[in-house]
Amino acid sequence: MLDASMQVKTKQNHYGFTLVELLVVIAIIGVLVGLLLPAVQAAREAARRVSCMNNQTQLGLGIHHYEFSMEHLPSGSINSQGPITNEPVGQAVSWIVSILPYIEQQAAYQKFDIQAGAYAEVNQPVRALAIPTLLCPSNPTAAIHSDIDKQSIGVSHYGGCYNDSEAAIDVDNNGLLFLNSEVRYSDILDGGSHTILVSECRGDQRNLGWVSGDRSTLRNTGGFDKRDPWALENESGEENPSDVGYFGSYHHGGAVFTFADGSTRFISENIDETLFRQYGNRADGELMVAE
Repeated sequence: MLDASMQVKTKQNHYGFTLVELLVVIAIIGVLVGLLLPAVQAAREAARRVSCMNNQTQLGLGIHHYEFSMEHLPSGSINSQGPITNEPVGQAVSWIVSILPYIEQQAAYQKFDIQAGAYAEVNQPVRALAIPTLLCPSNPTAAIHSDIDKQSIGVSHYGGCYNDSEAAIDVDNNGLLFLNSEVRYSDILDGGSHTILVSECRGDQRNLGWVSGDRSTLRNTGGFDKRDPWALENESGEENPSDVGYFGSYHHGGAVFTFADGSTRFISENIDETLFRQYGNRADGELMVAE
């Protein structure tokens, strides 16, 4: 009987994973996670791009409401004389300040003294505001940073189109938002659906904030900004305050643009250069190149 009992025990099965089986399962899970992560990242970026488009739609509506009330588009920059440089001098009030009441920022508009100028001490509390509508969720640039005087500055990730090529911000630019501009829709001879109103800006180290009507809130269509976002400098390494710069974003492959007709769409960074310049000119009279 003892031998039979021992024989039964030796025939019992033992269940479990071998080391090889465990390693195979871990490898399969790793492959699945590796396939899933890019899809998750793509979905998140798609959501951020939709949020960015919504922000620009709000800005476009704000500008249109301003135009409906004033019968002209807001000035890209308000200043007694030009050209405008990227320096904290003069009045230099941006177009964003003008549309504050139309993007649900009435309190900020009431507290801002336009005559005192963008850099006046009385306007510092408003200048330090971070307005969510002005911030692209894909842009890593800080919503608030400090200027050379250690004062807080709220920034904008969006800029208005002032010209179709790199030039100083002045009264004779051919875009929609430039120095002391009062462009009417009847002045947009190329059609609102063919003329850029607002798009995205990459950050730079000398950003003077969303209240400033310089390159902090204005851009041109002379090219697509694919450079280091912190490198708005010339080849000598010294900053040129007259440089303005191009539109550009942190979205993969292009940027979101709002046109004068109110439409918002994504444009590839590889767009034909001639067509892109045409989009920045309100009345060049040329036939549009196929996109």
